[in-house]
Amino acid sequence: MDAHHCLPPKGLDISLAALQRQDPYINTIVDVASQVALYTYNNRANEWEKTEVEGTLFIYTRLASPRHGFTIMNRLSMENLTEPITKDLDFQLQHPFLLYRNARCKESRTHTRFTLACELSTNISQCCIQHLCRHLLM
Repeated sequence: MDAHHCLPPKGLDISLAALQRQDPYINTIVDVASQVALYTYNNRANEWEKTEVEGTLFIYTRLASPRHGFTIMNRLSMENLTEPITKDLDFQLQHPFLLYRNARCKESRTHTRFTLACELSTNISQCCIQHLCRHLLM
């Protein structure tokens, strides 16, 4: 999978440097989605709620465990969303949405699932999912 389809090489270098300031173990950007928004599902209200997390999604590899993760560089605030990609992360593609649930969501009774509303082409979404699946099974 090639992240160069979204960012020029200089843009990738700048983005990698920004990610490494937050996590020095990040070594490679695997894929990029230029615009995503994070929603949570509220079980009590039975509806999706938009969060204050919106921006560029980076899927990356790390030199330490966990070996993979993703970050949304938040355009709405200084608080980015970072998730390690582990066997505890459940996800599925319901194009154009990438739904995921982490261990914290599984324990919550009110908000059980997050979704990334991705403006991705089908090919990029499929590549992201294939990459995540490959590395979760390793």
